[in-house]
Amino acid sequence: MPPIMIRKKYGHTVSVLQGSNKVVACSKADWLPLKTGGFIIIDNDDEFYRISHKQKFVLSKSVVTQDREHIIIQENVGTSLSINDDISFAYKEHEVTSGTVIEGGQGYAEGDKVKPSTGVCKYNSLDEIDNPAIFVVDEVDENGSIQSVSVESKGLYSIAPDDQDDVVSGSGSGAKLNITSSLLSNMPIEDRTISNIELTDNSTLITLNHALPPRVLEGEIKVEKWEMLSKSLQPLPDKWHGLTDIEKRYRQRYLDLIVNPHSKNVFKTRAKCISFIRKWLDNRNFLEIETPILQSEAGGAEARPFITHHNTLDIPLYLRIATELHLKRMVVGGFEKVYELGRIFRNEGISTRHNPEFTSVEIYEAYSDYVDMMNLTEELIKDIVADACGSLIINYQNKEIDFSKPWSRISMKAIVKKYTGIDFDSFSGDFLAAKQAVKNINVDCSNKVNTMGRLLNEVFEQKVESKLIEPTFVIDYPVEISPLARPHHDNKEIVQRFELFIVGRELANAFSELIDPVDQRERMQLQQSLRDEGDLEAHCIDEDFLNALEIGMPPTGGLGIGIDRLIMLITNSASIRDVIPFPLLKPEITSKKS
Repeated sequence: MPPIMIRKKYGHTVSVLQGSNKVVACSKADWLPLKTGGFIIIDNDDEFYRISHKQKFVLSKSVVTQDREHIIIQENVGTSLSINDDISFAYKEHEVTSGTVIEGGQGYAEGDKVKPSTGVCKYNSLDEIDNPAIFVVDEVDENGSIQSVSVESKGLYSIAPDDQDDVVSGSGSGAKLNITSSLLSNMPIEDRTISNIELTDNSTLITLNHALPPRVLEGEIKVEKWEMLSKSLQPLPDKWHGLTDIEKRYRQRYLDLIVNPHSKNVFKTRAKCISFIRKWLDNRNFLEIETPILQSEAGGAEARPFITHHNTLDIPLYLRIATELHLKRMVVGGFEKVYELGRIFRNEGISTRHNPEFTSVEIYEAYSDYVDMMNLTEELIKDIVADACGSLIINYQNKEIDFSKPWSRISMKAIVKKYTGIDFDSFSGDFLAAKQAVKNINVDCSNKVNTMGRLLNEVFEQKVESKLIEPTFVIDYPVEISPLARPHHDNKEIVQRFELFIVGRELANAFSELIDPVDQRERMQLQQSLRDEGDLEAHCIDEDFLNALEIGMPPTGGLGIGIDRLIMLITNSASIRDVIPFPLLKPEITSKKS
Protein backbone atom coordinates (compact mmCIF):
# COMPACT_ATOMS: atom_id res chain seq x y z
CA MET A 1 0.00 0.00 0.00
CA PRO A 2 1.38 3.46 -0.86
CA PRO A 3 2.32 5.78 1.97
CA ILE A 4 -0.09 8.26 3.51
CA MET A 5 0.70 11.96 3.57
CA ILE A 6 -0.43 14.10 6.50
CA ARG A 7 -0.42 17.87 5.97
CA LYS A 8 -0.78 20.73 8.44
CA LYS A 9 1.13 23.74 7.19
CA TYR A 10 3.81 21.26 6.25
CA GLY A 11 4.02 17.72 4.99
CA HIS A 12 5.65 14.52 6.06
CA THR A 13 5.39 10.90 5.00
CA VAL A 14 3.90 8.10 7.06
CA SER A 15 2.78 4.53 6.36
CA VAL A 16 -0.10 2.11 7.01
CA LEU A 17 -0.32 -1.52 8.05
CA GLN A 18 0.27 -3.94 5.21
CA GLY A 19 -3.01 -4.91 3.60
CA SER A 20 -5.06 -2.47 5.68
CA ASN A 21 -6.88 0.73 4.83
CA LYS A 22 -6.84 1.84 8.44
CA VAL A 23 -4.69 4.76 9.45
CA VAL A 24 -2.14 3.04 11.69
CA ALA A 25 0.67 5.03 10.56
CA CYS A 26 2.73 7.61 11.88
CA SER A 27 3.77 11.18 11.86
CA LYS A 28 5.65 13.48 14.03
CA ALA A 29 2.46 15.30 14.91
CA ASP A 30 4.38 17.98 16.66
CA TRP A 31 1.46 20.26 17.36
CA LEU A 32 2.83 22.12 20.36
CA PRO A 33 5.94 24.30 20.39
CA LEU A 34 9.19 22.42 20.83
CA LYS A 35 7.58 18.99 21.24
CA THR A 36 8.69 16.07 19.08
CA GLY A 37 7.89 12.44 18.42
CA GLY A 38 4.16 12.58 18.52
CA PHE A 39 1.40 10.45 17.17
CA ILE A 40 -2.28 10.93 16.41
CA ILE A 41 -4.88 8.54 17.79
CA ILE A 42 -8.24 8.56 16.02
CA ASP A 43 -10.77 6.89 18.31
CA ASN A 44 -13.75 5.36 16.48
CA ASP A 45 -15.72 3.38 19.07
CA ASP A 46 -13.59 0.29 19.71
CA GLU A 47 -11.22 0.90 16.81
CA PHE A 48 -8.11 3.02 17.06
CA TYR A 49 -6.19 4.47 14.14
CA ARG A 50 -2.68 5.61 14.91
CA ILE A 51 -0.63 8.11 13.03
CA SER A 52 2.84 8.09 14.53
CA HIS A 53 6.43 8.94 13.77
CA LYS A 54 8.32 6.70 11.31
CA GLN A 55 10.98 8.94 9.95
CA LYS A 56 12.70 12.18 10.80
CA PHE A 57 10.49 15.11 10.01
CA VAL A 58 11.71 17.78 7.58
CA LEU A 59 9.90 21.09 7.95
CA SER A 60 8.58 22.56 4.72
CA LYS A 61 9.54 26.17 4.30
CA SER A 62 6.47 26.82 2.17
CA VAL A 63 3.19 27.24 4.02
CA VAL A 64 0.58 24.91 2.51
CA THR A 65 -2.43 26.60 4.07
CA GLN A 66 -3.18 29.20 6.65
CA ASP A 67 -6.09 27.12 7.99
CA ARG A 68 -4.90 25.04 10.93
CA GLU A 69 -8.20 23.24 11.35
CA HIS A 70 -7.64 20.55 8.73
CA ILE A 71 -5.63 17.34 8.40
CA ILE A 72 -5.30 16.04 4.84
CA ILE A 73 -4.69 12.28 4.46
CA GLN A 74 -3.43 11.44 0.98
CA GLU A 75 -4.88 8.11 -0.15
CA ASN A 76 -8.50 7.63 0.71
CA VAL A 77 -8.94 5.64 3.92
CA GLY A 78 -12.62 5.05 3.23
CA THR A 79 -15.55 5.91 5.42
CA SER A 80 -14.20 4.12 8.52
CA LEU A 81 -13.65 7.53 10.09
CA SER A 82 -16.78 9.27 11.34
CA ILE A 83 -17.92 12.73 12.40
CA ASN A 84 -17.54 13.19 16.18
CA ASP A 85 -14.67 10.69 16.34
CA ASP A 86 -12.09 11.96 18.81
CA ILE A 87 -8.54 12.73 17.74
CA SER A 88 -5.93 13.03 20.47
CA PHE A 89 -2.35 14.18 20.05
CA ALA A 90 0.45 12.78 22.15
CA TYR A 91 4.18 12.13 22.20
CA LYS A 92 6.37 9.29 23.43
CA GLU A 93 9.91 9.15 24.77
CA HIS A 94 12.08 6.04 24.81
CA GLU A 95 15.68 5.43 25.82
CA VAL A 96 17.99 2.49 25.17
CA THR A 97 19.03 0.68 28.36
CA SER A 98 21.22 -2.19 27.15
CA GLY A 99 22.51 -4.14 24.17
CA THR A 100 23.87 -7.66 23.70
CA VAL A 101 25.58 -9.10 20.64
CA ILE A 102 23.57 -11.32 18.29
CA GLU A 103 25.97 -11.18 15.32
CA GLY A 104 29.46 -9.78 15.79
CA GLY A 105 30.18 -8.86 12.15
CA GLN A 106 33.82 -8.25 11.23
CA GLY A 107 36.42 -5.52 10.97
CA TYR A 108 35.53 -3.73 14.22
CA ALA A 109 38.02 -2.42 16.77
CA GLU A 110 37.77 -1.96 20.52
CA GLY A 111 36.54 1.56 21.27
CA ASP A 112 34.45 1.77 18.10
CA LYS A 113 31.15 3.56 18.55
CA VAL A 114 28.07 2.14 16.83
CA LYS A 115 24.41 3.21 16.67
CA PRO A 116 21.11 1.43 16.06
CA SER A 117 19.95 1.57 12.44
CA THR A 118 16.25 1.81 13.30
CA GLY A 119 14.17 3.91 15.66
CA VAL A 120 13.16 7.54 15.38
CA CYS A 121 15.27 9.96 17.35
CA LYS A 122 13.93 12.89 19.28
CA TYR A 123 15.90 16.09 19.35
CA ASN A 124 18.22 16.91 22.23
CA SER A 125 18.13 20.66 21.84
CA LEU A 126 16.34 23.55 20.23
CA ASP A 127 18.77 23.16 17.34
CA GLU A 128 16.99 19.90 16.46
CA ILE A 129 20.05 17.66 16.56
CA ASP A 130 19.25 13.96 16.64
CA ASN A 131 20.04 12.21 19.92
CA PRO A 132 20.67 8.51 19.08
CA ALA A 133 21.83 5.77 21.39
CA ILE A 134 25.57 5.06 21.20
CA PHE A 135 27.22 1.73 22.05
CA VAL A 136 30.95 1.37 22.71
CA VAL A 137 32.63 -1.80 21.46
CA ASP A 138 34.32 -3.27 24.54
CA GLU A 139 35.74 -6.50 23.10
CA VAL A 140 36.43 -8.00 19.66
CA ASP A 141 38.00 -11.28 18.54
CA GLU A 142 40.91 -11.74 16.12
CA ASN A 143 38.58 -11.17 13.11
CA GLY A 144 37.20 -7.94 14.50
CA SER A 145 33.90 -9.57 15.43
CA ILE A 146 32.20 -7.76 18.31
CA GLN A 147 32.01 -9.84 21.48
CA SER A 148 30.49 -7.28 23.88
CA VAL A 149 29.28 -3.68 23.96
CA SER A 150 28.26 -1.15 26.60
CA VAL A 151 25.90 1.82 26.48
CA GLU A 152 27.67 5.19 26.30
CA SER A 153 24.54 7.23 25.57
CA LYS A 154 20.96 6.05 26.04
CA GLY A 155 19.65 8.40 23.37
CA LEU A 156 16.11 9.67 23.14
CA TYR A 157 13.54 8.25 20.74
CA SER A 158 9.92 8.84 19.78
CA ILE A 159 9.95 5.28 18.37
CA ALA A 160 12.43 2.90 19.96
CA PRO A 161 14.94 0.93 17.88
CA ASP A 162 13.97 -2.63 16.92
CA ASP A 163 14.63 -5.32 19.52
CA GLN A 164 17.00 -7.03 17.08
CA ASP A 165 18.71 -4.34 15.08
CA ASP A 166 21.67 -3.91 12.74
CA VAL A 167 24.12 -1.25 13.87
CA VAL A 168 25.87 1.43 11.84
CA SER A 169 29.12 3.38 12.18
CA GLY A 170 32.36 2.01 13.56
CA SER A 171 35.20 0.55 11.51
CA GLY A 172 33.50 -2.76 10.65
CA SER A 173 30.21 -4.06 9.29
CA GLY A 174 27.59 -6.75 9.77
CA ALA A 175 27.04 -6.47 13.55
CA LYS A 176 23.60 -6.99 15.03
CA LEU A 177 22.48 -6.32 18.61
CA ASN A 178 19.64 -7.36 20.85
CA ILE A 179 18.52 -3.94 22.11
CA THR A 180 16.41 -3.24 25.19
CA SER A 181 14.58 0.08 25.45
CA SER A 182 12.53 1.73 28.17
CA LEU A 183 9.44 3.94 27.80
CA LEU A 184 10.05 7.17 29.70
CA SER A 185 6.79 8.95 29.00
CA ASN A 186 3.59 8.70 27.03
CA MET A 187 2.15 12.16 27.43
CA PRO A 188 -1.17 13.39 25.99
CA ILE A 189 -1.08 16.80 24.38
CA GLU A 190 -4.41 17.76 22.86
CA ASP A 191 -7.87 16.36 22.15
CA ARG A 192 -9.98 17.35 19.12
CA THR A 193 -13.20 16.10 17.51
CA ILE A 194 -13.81 15.50 13.79
CA SER A 195 -16.54 17.90 12.62
CA ASN A 196 -16.49 17.05 8.90
CA ILE A 197 -14.97 14.50 6.51
CA GLU A 198 -14.59 15.05 2.76
CA LEU A 199 -13.59 12.16 0.48
CA THR A 200 -11.92 12.76 -2.89
CA ASP A 201 -10.37 10.40 -5.39
CA ASN A 202 -7.14 10.03 -3.51
CA SER A 203 -7.44 11.80 -0.19
CA THR A 204 -9.49 12.40 2.96
CA LEU A 205 -9.86 15.90 4.40
CA ILE A 206 -10.57 15.84 8.13
CA THR A 207 -11.94 19.07 9.59
CA LEU A 208 -11.56 19.48 13.34
CA ASN A 209 -13.98 21.16 15.72
CA HIS A 210 -11.48 23.93 16.42
CA ALA A 211 -7.97 24.83 15.50
CA LEU A 212 -4.93 22.93 16.66
CA PRO A 213 -2.50 24.89 18.83
CA PRO A 214 0.23 26.64 16.91
CA ARG A 215 3.83 25.55 16.76
CA VAL A 216 6.97 27.44 15.99
CA LEU A 217 7.61 27.29 12.24
CA GLU A 218 10.83 27.94 10.39
CA GLY A 219 10.90 31.37 8.78
CA GLU A 220 12.21 34.89 8.96
CA ILE A 221 11.72 37.23 11.91
CA LYS A 222 12.41 40.96 11.74
CA VAL A 223 13.91 42.08 15.06
CA GLU A 224 13.15 45.67 15.94
CA LYS A 225 14.45 45.70 19.50
CA TRP A 226 16.44 43.35 21.73
CA GLU A 227 18.02 43.37 25.14
CA MET A 228 20.32 41.00 27.00
CA LEU A 229 18.48 39.41 29.91
CA SER A 230 21.47 37.74 31.52
CA LYS A 231 25.15 37.05 30.99
CA SER A 232 26.28 33.61 29.80
CA LEU A 233 30.02 33.32 30.35
CA GLN A 234 30.43 29.56 29.93
CA PRO A 235 29.52 27.37 26.94
CA LEU A 236 27.07 24.49 27.27
CA PRO A 237 28.35 20.91 26.92
CA ASP A 238 28.74 19.43 23.45
CA LYS A 239 25.30 19.15 21.84
CA TRP A 240 25.92 15.70 20.35
CA HIS A 241 27.35 13.90 23.35
CA GLY A 242 25.47 15.83 26.01
CA LEU A 243 26.74 15.75 29.58
CA THR A 244 28.13 12.24 30.06
CA ASP A 245 30.41 12.81 33.08
CA ILE A 246 28.37 11.22 35.88
CA GLU A 247 29.92 13.18 38.73
CA LYS A 248 29.57 16.46 36.83
CA ARG A 249 25.89 15.68 36.26
CA TYR A 250 25.40 15.43 40.03
CA ARG A 251 27.57 18.42 40.93
CA GLN A 252 26.15 20.70 38.25
CA ARG A 253 22.57 19.48 38.04
CA TYR A 254 21.55 22.68 36.25
CA LEU A 255 23.72 21.66 33.28
CA ASP A 256 22.37 18.12 33.44
CA LEU A 257 18.80 19.44 33.21
CA ILE A 258 19.64 21.71 30.27
CA VAL A 259 21.21 19.07 28.05
CA ASN A 260 19.73 15.76 29.23
CA PRO A 261 15.97 15.48 28.59
CA HIS A 262 15.84 12.21 30.54
CA SER A 263 17.06 13.90 33.74
CA LYS A 264 14.40 16.57 33.44
CA ASN A 265 11.76 13.89 32.92
CA VAL A 266 12.95 12.03 36.06
CA PHE A 267 12.30 15.05 38.26
CA LYS A 268 8.97 15.75 36.61
CA THR A 269 7.99 12.16 37.38
CA ARG A 270 9.23 12.55 40.95
CA ALA A 271 7.07 15.63 41.49
CA LYS A 272 4.08 13.91 39.91
CA CYS A 273 4.44 10.85 42.17
CA ILE A 274 4.78 12.92 45.35
CA SER A 275 1.69 14.91 44.43
CA PHE A 276 -0.15 11.64 43.69
CA ILE A 277 0.74 10.19 47.11
CA ARG A 278 -0.57 13.26 48.91
CA LYS A 279 -3.84 13.23 46.95
CA TRP A 280 -4.22 9.47 47.46
CA LEU A 281 -3.85 9.76 51.24
CA ASP A 282 -5.92 12.95 51.49
CA ASN A 283 -8.77 11.25 49.60
CA ARG A 284 -8.75 8.50 52.25
CA ASN A 285 -9.04 11.05 55.08
CA PHE A 286 -5.42 10.94 56.24
CA LEU A 287 -4.24 14.22 57.76
CA GLU A 288 -0.81 15.57 56.80
CA ILE A 289 1.25 16.57 59.85
CA GLU A 290 4.51 18.54 60.09
CA THR A 291 6.79 17.24 62.82
CA PRO A 292 10.00 18.94 64.01
CA ILE A 293 13.20 18.43 62.05
CA LEU A 294 15.32 19.56 64.99
CA GLN A 295 14.72 17.20 67.92
CA SER A 296 16.07 16.90 71.44
CA GLU A 297 15.97 13.09 71.16
CA ALA A 298 16.66 11.25 67.91
CA GLY A 299 14.31 8.28 67.83
CA GLY A 300 12.08 6.17 65.61
CA ALA A 301 14.81 4.20 63.82
CA GLU A 302 18.15 2.49 64.28
CA ALA A 303 20.39 5.13 62.73
CA ARG A 304 23.20 7.49 63.63
CA PRO A 305 21.93 11.08 63.74
CA PHE A 306 23.51 14.37 62.75
CA ILE A 307 24.20 16.49 65.85
CA THR A 308 24.07 20.27 66.13
CA HIS A 309 23.85 22.78 69.00
CA HIS A 310 21.28 25.42 69.88
CA ASN A 311 23.17 28.41 71.25
CA THR A 312 20.35 30.18 73.07
CA LEU A 313 19.08 27.09 74.88
CA ASP A 314 22.62 25.70 75.13
CA ILE A 315 21.49 22.16 74.31
CA PRO A 316 22.46 19.57 71.72
CA LEU A 317 19.89 18.93 69.00
CA TYR A 318 19.57 16.23 66.37
CA LEU A 319 18.32 16.24 62.81
CA ARG A 320 15.43 13.79 62.77
CA ILE A 321 16.11 10.21 61.69
CA ALA A 322 12.38 9.41 61.47
CA THR A 323 9.01 11.08 61.96
CA GLU A 324 7.57 8.06 63.80
CA LEU A 325 7.52 9.06 67.46
CA HIS A 326 5.95 12.47 66.87
CA LEU A 327 3.28 11.07 64.54
CA LYS A 328 2.41 8.51 67.20
CA ARG A 329 1.98 11.38 69.66
CA MET A 330 -0.64 12.76 67.25
CA VAL A 331 -2.45 9.40 67.32
CA VAL A 332 -2.46 9.53 71.13
CA GLY A 333 -3.96 13.02 70.80
CA GLY A 334 -6.93 11.67 68.87
CA PHE A 335 -5.94 11.92 65.20
CA GLU A 336 -6.67 8.42 63.92
CA LYS A 337 -5.18 8.72 60.41
CA VAL A 338 -2.01 10.80 59.94
CA TYR A 339 1.00 10.98 57.64
CA GLU A 340 4.05 13.07 56.90
CA LEU A 341 5.94 13.26 53.63
CA GLY A 342 9.29 14.92 54.14
CA ARG A 343 13.04 14.80 54.55
CA ILE A 344 14.92 12.44 56.83
CA PHE A 345 18.60 12.75 57.85
CA ARG A 346 20.90 9.86 58.81
CA ASN A 347 24.63 10.05 59.31
CA GLU A 348 25.39 6.92 57.33
CA GLY A 349 27.31 5.77 54.26
CA ILE A 350 26.73 6.86 50.68
CA SER A 351 26.01 4.36 47.90
CA THR A 352 23.78 3.81 44.89
CA ARG A 353 20.89 3.16 47.30
CA HIS A 354 21.79 5.41 50.27
CA ASN A 355 21.98 9.18 50.66
CA PRO A 356 22.32 10.82 54.09
CA GLU A 357 19.38 13.10 53.27
CA PHE A 358 16.35 11.37 51.75
CA THR A 359 12.58 11.59 51.47
CA SER A 360 10.07 9.22 53.00
CA VAL A 361 6.36 9.07 53.76
CA GLU A 362 5.27 7.69 57.12
CA ILE A 363 1.63 6.70 57.61
CA TYR A 364 -0.21 5.77 60.82
CA GLU A 365 -3.75 4.47 61.17
CA ALA A 366 -5.45 3.74 64.49
CA TYR A 367 -7.30 0.44 64.92
CA SER A 368 -5.16 -1.18 62.22
CA ASP A 369 -2.28 -3.65 62.24
CA TYR A 370 0.58 -4.70 59.96
CA VAL A 371 -1.74 -6.79 57.78
CA ASP A 372 -3.83 -3.68 57.09
CA MET A 373 -0.58 -1.83 56.31
CA MET A 374 0.40 -4.56 53.85
CA ASN A 375 -2.91 -4.13 52.04
CA LEU A 376 -2.54 -0.34 52.04
CA THR A 377 1.06 -0.55 50.77
CA GLU A 378 0.19 -2.86 47.89
CA GLU A 379 -2.78 -0.73 46.83
CA LEU A 380 -0.86 2.56 47.09
CA ILE A 381 2.24 1.45 45.17
CA LYS A 382 0.18 -0.24 42.44
CA ASP A 383 -1.77 2.99 41.96
CA ILE A 384 1.43 5.08 41.87
CA VAL A 385 3.05 2.79 39.27
CA ALA A 386 -0.08 2.67 37.11
CA ASP A 387 -0.41 6.46 37.18
CA ALA A 388 3.27 7.18 36.47
CA CYS A 389 4.02 4.38 33.99
CA GLY A 390 0.65 3.64 32.41
CA SER A 391 1.08 -0.06 33.19
CA LEU A 392 1.59 -2.43 36.12
CA ILE A 393 4.35 -4.22 34.22
CA ILE A 394 7.58 -2.23 34.02
CA ASN A 395 11.20 -2.84 33.10
CA TYR A 396 13.88 -2.02 35.63
CA GLN A 397 17.52 -2.48 34.63
CA ASN A 398 16.60 -5.30 32.21
CA LYS A 399 14.32 -6.99 34.76
CA GLU A 400 10.57 -7.17 34.16
CA ILE A 401 8.59 -6.36 37.30
CA ASP A 402 4.92 -7.35 37.33
CA PHE A 403 3.01 -5.42 39.99
CA SER A 404 -0.33 -6.89 38.95
CA LYS A 405 0.32 -10.35 40.44
CA PRO A 406 -0.60 -11.02 44.08
CA TRP A 407 2.43 -9.98 46.13
CA SER A 408 4.18 -12.73 48.06
CA ARG A 409 3.98 -12.72 51.87
CA ILE A 410 6.50 -14.93 53.67
CA SER A 411 8.14 -15.00 57.10
CA MET A 412 11.83 -14.20 57.51
CA LYS A 413 12.55 -17.69 58.86
CA ALA A 414 10.74 -19.34 55.94
CA ILE A 415 12.47 -17.32 53.24
CA VAL A 416 15.91 -17.84 54.85
CA LYS A 417 15.23 -21.58 54.83
CA LYS A 418 14.09 -21.37 51.19
CA TYR A 419 17.27 -19.71 49.93
CA THR A 420 19.91 -21.09 52.33
CA GLY A 421 18.53 -24.40 53.62
CA ILE A 422 19.05 -23.28 57.24
CA ASP A 423 16.04 -23.89 59.50
CA PHE A 424 16.42 -21.62 62.52
CA ASP A 425 13.63 -23.46 64.36
CA SER A 426 15.78 -26.61 64.36
CA PHE A 427 18.43 -25.14 66.68
CA SER A 428 16.11 -25.02 69.74
CA GLY A 429 17.80 -21.87 70.98
CA ASP A 430 21.36 -23.22 70.57
CA PHE A 431 23.07 -20.03 69.40
CA LEU A 432 26.52 -21.59 68.95
CA ALA A 433 25.14 -24.32 66.68
CA ALA A 434 23.24 -21.72 64.64
CA LYS A 435 26.32 -19.53 64.37
CA GLN A 436 28.39 -22.49 63.08
CA ALA A 437 25.74 -23.31 60.47
CA VAL A 438 25.75 -19.71 59.33
CA LYS A 439 29.55 -19.69 59.16
CA ASN A 440 29.39 -22.75 56.88
CA ILE A 441 27.53 -20.72 54.22
CA ASN A 442 30.09 -17.89 54.39
CA VAL A 443 28.10 -15.33 56.35
CA ASP A 444 30.35 -12.87 58.18
CA CYS A 445 29.07 -11.64 61.54
CA SER A 446 30.23 -8.72 63.66
CA ASN A 447 30.29 -8.70 67.44
CA LYS A 448 26.87 -6.99 67.40
CA VAL A 449 25.35 -10.25 66.10
CA ASN A 450 25.01 -11.80 69.54
CA THR A 451 21.46 -13.20 69.57
CA MET A 452 19.51 -15.71 67.50
CA GLY A 453 17.30 -12.98 66.06
CA ARG A 454 20.21 -10.78 65.00
CA LEU A 455 21.88 -13.84 63.45
CA LEU A 456 18.74 -14.64 61.48
CA ASN A 457 18.56 -11.08 60.20
CA GLU A 458 22.24 -11.10 59.22
CA VAL A 459 21.74 -14.25 57.10
CA PHE A 460 18.70 -12.66 55.47
CA GLU A 461 20.54 -9.45 54.59
CA GLN A 462 23.63 -11.18 53.20
CA LYS A 463 22.12 -14.19 51.41
CA VAL A 464 18.47 -13.51 50.64
CA GLU A 465 17.66 -9.81 50.24
CA SER A 466 19.30 -9.37 46.81
CA LYS A 467 17.29 -12.30 45.37
CA LEU A 468 13.87 -10.70 46.02
CA ILE A 469 13.14 -9.19 42.60
CA GLU A 470 9.34 -9.35 42.41
CA PRO A 471 7.37 -7.46 45.12
CA THR A 472 7.73 -9.51 48.30
CA PHE A 473 6.53 -8.82 51.85
CA VAL A 474 8.96 -10.37 54.35
CA ILE A 475 7.07 -10.64 57.66
CA ASP A 476 7.58 -11.60 61.30
CA TYR A 477 10.93 -10.06 62.24
CA PRO A 478 13.00 -10.82 65.37
CA VAL A 479 12.10 -8.67 68.37
CA GLU A 480 15.76 -7.68 68.94
CA ILE A 481 15.87 -5.56 65.78
CA SER A 482 12.34 -4.19 66.10
CA PRO A 483 12.14 -2.22 69.37
CA LEU A 484 8.98 -0.30 68.36
CA ALA A 485 6.89 -3.21 67.02
CA ARG A 486 4.19 -5.24 68.76
CA PRO A 487 5.09 -8.89 69.55
CA HIS A 488 3.07 -11.82 68.31
CA HIS A 489 0.56 -13.13 70.83
CA ASP A 490 1.83 -16.72 70.57
CA ASN A 491 5.56 -15.99 70.14
CA LYS A 492 7.24 -13.11 71.98
CA GLU A 493 10.49 -13.62 70.04
CA ILE A 494 9.03 -12.25 66.83
CA VAL A 495 7.04 -9.09 66.11
CA GLN A 496 4.27 -8.05 63.77
CA ARG A 497 6.47 -6.33 61.24
CA PHE A 498 7.09 -6.50 57.50
CA GLU A 499 9.50 -5.03 55.00
CA LEU A 500 8.69 -4.79 51.29
CA PHE A 501 11.45 -5.78 48.87
CA ILE A 502 11.51 -5.09 45.13
CA VAL A 503 14.55 -5.61 42.86
CA GLY A 504 16.57 -6.64 45.90
CA ARG A 505 15.98 -3.40 47.79
CA GLU A 506 13.90 -2.54 50.83
CA LEU A 507 11.16 -0.15 49.75
CA ALA A 508 8.86 -0.06 52.79
CA ASN A 509 8.89 -0.93 56.49
CA ALA A 510 5.83 -1.34 58.72
CA PHE A 511 4.67 -2.64 62.12
CA SER A 512 1.76 -3.25 64.29
CA GLU A 513 2.94 -0.50 66.64
CA LEU A 514 3.98 -1.34 70.21
CA ILE A 515 1.50 0.46 72.50
CA ASP A 516 2.35 -1.18 75.85
CA PRO A 517 4.24 1.56 77.78
CA VAL A 518 5.86 -0.96 80.16
CA ASP A 519 7.18 -3.15 77.36
CA GLN A 520 8.25 -0.07 75.37
CA ARG A 521 10.23 1.31 78.35
CA GLU A 522 12.04 -2.01 78.84
CA ARG A 523 13.01 -2.14 75.18
CA MET A 524 14.20 1.47 75.16
CA GLN A 525 16.27 0.83 78.28
CA LEU A 526 17.89 -2.13 76.52
CA GLN A 527 18.57 0.06 73.47
CA GLN A 528 20.01 2.79 75.71
CA SER A 529 22.42 0.29 77.26
CA LEU A 530 23.61 -0.69 73.78
CA ARG A 531 24.04 2.99 73.00
CA ASP A 532 26.04 3.51 76.21
CA GLU A 533 28.31 0.65 75.11
CA GLY A 534 29.12 2.47 71.89
CA ASP A 535 26.36 1.50 69.45
CA LEU A 536 25.59 4.94 67.95
CA GLU A 537 22.63 3.56 65.93
CA ALA A 538 20.74 2.24 68.97
CA HIS A 539 17.62 4.01 70.23
CA CYS A 540 17.75 6.36 73.18
CA ILE A 541 15.07 6.75 75.85
CA ASP A 542 12.44 9.33 74.90
CA GLU A 543 10.65 10.09 78.18
CA ASP A 544 8.03 12.33 76.59
CA PHE A 545 7.08 9.61 74.11
CA LEU A 546 6.83 7.07 76.92
CA ASN A 547 4.63 9.50 78.81
CA ALA A 548 2.35 9.73 75.76
CA LEU A 549 2.03 5.93 75.69
CA GLU A 550 1.14 5.97 79.37
CA ILE A 551 -1.76 8.28 78.52
CA GLY A 552 -2.99 5.55 76.17
CA MET A 553 -2.49 4.83 72.47
CA PRO A 554 -5.02 2.78 70.46
CA PRO A 555 -3.87 -0.25 68.44
CA THR A 556 -2.16 1.29 65.43
CA GLY A 557 -0.53 0.23 62.19
CA GLY A 558 2.44 2.23 60.96
CA LEU A 559 4.18 2.32 57.58
CA GLY A 560 7.20 4.04 56.06
CA ILE A 561 7.99 4.13 52.30
CA GLY A 562 11.27 5.38 50.83
CA ILE A 563 10.29 7.85 48.12
CA ASP A 564 13.71 8.02 46.45
CA ARG A 565 13.94 4.26 45.96
CA LEU A 566 10.39 4.22 44.65
CA ILE A 567 11.28 6.89 42.08
CA MET A 568 14.40 4.89 41.12
CA LEU A 569 12.13 1.98 40.32
CA ILE A 570 9.56 4.00 38.35
CA THR A 571 12.15 5.94 36.30
CA ASN A 572 14.49 2.97 35.74
CA SER A 573 17.35 4.76 37.52
CA ALA A 574 20.31 2.72 38.71
CA SER A 575 21.47 5.12 41.43
CA ILE A 576 19.65 7.07 44.10
CA ARG A 577 21.70 10.11 43.05
CA ASP A 578 19.86 10.06 39.71
CA VAL A 579 16.55 10.85 41.43
CA ILE A 580 17.72 13.39 44.03
CA PRO A 581 18.18 16.83 42.47
CA PHE A 582 21.19 17.71 44.61
CA PRO A 583 22.74 14.60 46.21
CA LEU A 584 25.37 15.04 48.89
CA LEU A 585 28.90 15.00 47.46
CA LYS A 586 32.32 15.60 48.87
CA PRO A 587 33.32 19.17 47.98
CA GLU A 588 35.74 19.56 45.11
CA ILE A 589 39.19 20.84 46.01
CA THR A 590 39.58 24.08 44.10
CA SER A 591 42.10 26.84 44.28
CA LYS A 592 41.76 30.39 42.99
CA LYS A 593 44.57 32.85 42.60
CA SER A 594 43.94 36.11 44.37
